[in-house]
Amino acid sequence: MKEESNVPASNKIPAAKKGVDRRAVIDVGTNSVKLLVADIKKKHVEPILEKSEQTRLGRGFYETHRLQADAIKLTADAVAEFVKTARSTGAASIRIIATSAARDAKNPQDLITAIETRAHLPLEVISGEQEAELAFRGVCTDAKLTRSPLLILDVGGGSTEFILGEDGHQQFRESFQLGTVRLLEQLPHSDPPSHDELEGCRVWLRHFLHERVAPKLLPALQAKAKVKLVGTGGTTTILARMQHCLDTFDRDMIESTPLSRSEIQAHVEKLWRMPLKERQNIVGLPPKRADVILFGTVIFEAIMEQFNFEELQVSMRGLRYAALLEN
Repeated sequence: MKEESNVPASNKIPAAKKGVDRRAVIDVGTNSVKLLVADIKKKHVEPILEKSEQTRLGRGFYETHRLQADAIKLTADAVAEFVKTARSTGAASIRIIATSAARDAKNPQDLITAIETRAHLPLEVISGEQEAELAFRGVCTDAKLTRSPLLILDVGGGSTEFILGEDGHQQFRESFQLGTVRLLEQLPHSDPPSHDELEGCRVWLRHFLHERVAPKLLPALQAKAKVKLVGTGGTTTILARMQHCLDTFDRDMIESTPLSRSEIQAHVEKLWRMPLKERQNIVGLPPKRADVILFGTVIFEAIMEQFNFEELQVSMRGLRYAALLEN
């Protein structure tokens, strides 16, 4: 499978400078495996290389809650390749972590054994609380996002983390079983999806947020004034790239992109009218993510509607940034 990379293959990565600690983290998610190599100096993270490969570890998972053998193999192979890549950059340490699908599985040891056999490094399966903690700390490495209360959303393939905090301190954090791959499998749709299927998904999300999330989050949210909504993870990065028709990676442009509720609604309406083949040709949308993007966009639409947010700020910092600082 072709990798998505945030650094052109032709770029030669220079050796780490004196006094700088080069580290790598590999994030094994429900939808994809991601690599971040960065130089660390005095708690400052400078990304050197970022790559992603979709292995869809959560494929076929939500009926049996067992990780499938073919998805485990693809994932272990991708991790092993990323370990080689990280070592080639001179990374002094490599950390491998796994999130929603691995922690919810009945057979996590199959994945752990496969990765440790192929990559010769241990795999950490982190809890939903740890994932939320890391996402918050990672986003807060951006000085621009420490000046006001934040509600951080980390929408993944199998779970979504909600973290409310201010000035480095958290008032609320919880991981909910709400994710793009999870919904893709639970709410099948036509190609192209029908209007009724979109409305059915919206109704499902309104009910989930009203019944499961709002009773826990609203008391903490209402105690804050002028909370800024920040999204981290693949969906928000893709939305920013689509917004600017970016066929290359531009971190500064992506992280400076605010997305209004009306813009996200427009993306939802457009994407849910298109067949998969057309979505695969949208500039800024990686073809392999053209199926799960339907659910990523509608999750953000529903959350902004439920909690009355008019704007979403994009952050490319999150779990992997904080995991490096702990490495």
